[in-house]
Amino acid sequence: MDVKKIFLFVSIILSSHNFVFSQAPIYSNEFLSIGVGARALAMSNSYITSVNDVTSGYWNPAGLLGIDTTHQVALMHSEYFAGIAKYDYGAFATRLDSTSVLAVTCIRFGVDDIPNTTELIDANGNINYSNITTFSATDFAFLLSYAKKIKKIPNLRLGGSMKIIRRTVGDFAGAWGFGLDAGAQYDYKKWKFAAMARDITSTFNAWSFNLSDDMKAVFAATGNAIPTSSVEITLPKLILGGARKFDFTKKISLLAEVNFDATFDGARNVLIKSKVVSVDPHMGIEGSYMNFIFLRAGIGNYQTYTDAYGKTIETVEPSIGIGIKIKSLTIDYALTDIGDQSVALYSNVFSLKVDINRKRK
Repeated sequence: MDVKKIFLFVSIILSSHNFVFSQAPIYSNEFLSIGVGARALAMSNSYITSVNDVTSGYWNPAGLLGIDTTHQVALMHSEYFAGIAKYDYGAFATRLDSTSVLAVTCIRFGVDDIPNTTELIDANGNINYSNITTFSATDFAFLLSYAKKIKKIPNLRLGGSMKIIRRTVGDFAGAWGFGLDAGAQYDYKKWKFAAMARDITSTFNAWSFNLSDDMKAVFAATGNAIPTSSVEITLPKLILGGARKFDFTKKISLLAEVNFDATFDGARNVLIKSKVVSVDPHMGIEGSYMNFIFLRAGIGNYQTYTDAYGKTIETVEPSIGIGIKIKSLTIDYALTDIGDQSVALYSNVFSLKVDINRKRK
């Protein structure tokens, strides 16, 4: 086989972090399952019930009604796999009136500067490293969210999000997707409950490919089918949650929340699994002092696997974090992926939130 075809094949396979040519629905669009905001990530993504800020556009749009300012902005940056993959998030929310809030969210997950060695070897068989170019494999999501308070049921808040997805692998392949999310929050005495339905109508990614003759030859030579235009489907996910805040003194309080993620795309490696539904429980806590400094922890991502000796190993993934709120500015930090270091390196996550035109109480 031509050497340059081998280089090209290896580059694409190793660099496409979330790209597969089969359209099996399980684990589709998983970059949208990472989460946003260091507060939520420190609580192991157990957040759909207590979320009450601009990040609600992602977690549960009903929570947007908890914003007590005219506008709110949030930013986040994190890196995964020793900095190879970068995850960026930005959102803006604005209160329309006393009963409704609108928010816009943008998410990018990408691997950049991937070598493209198509022209590494010239027509005369000479290696020329100056011919190497680079490309990116990126996933984008844009969400438009709206939340509305129900006047006849003051304890109920409803919200929904429309999302557009754009995924690319250099100039070789790309997809456009569309989906809908819906969420609700309900207060009952000192308890809070929530439900979040993601991809309620299923999310469809329409893939198209732009493959050169050399790339097609690589697929043929390695026994792989040459990809053609197709549709990838993300099946619905239902998340249920409950939370309660305990006030020990006027200055010290503790928030606890538990969530249950139910998926319907086949058996997953989670605590409760079947061919029909798989349920992944996770929980988080947040201690606060004077609503100024916050300490957080969470546990989730239960996994089982078999080691080289046939022994079944069970693991969970803890997370921790801290937050500081100074007037209209909130800075949060989370340390995630701190379970089994042989599987994944820990990730440092920083996020920033700013309140604009704070309302007087």
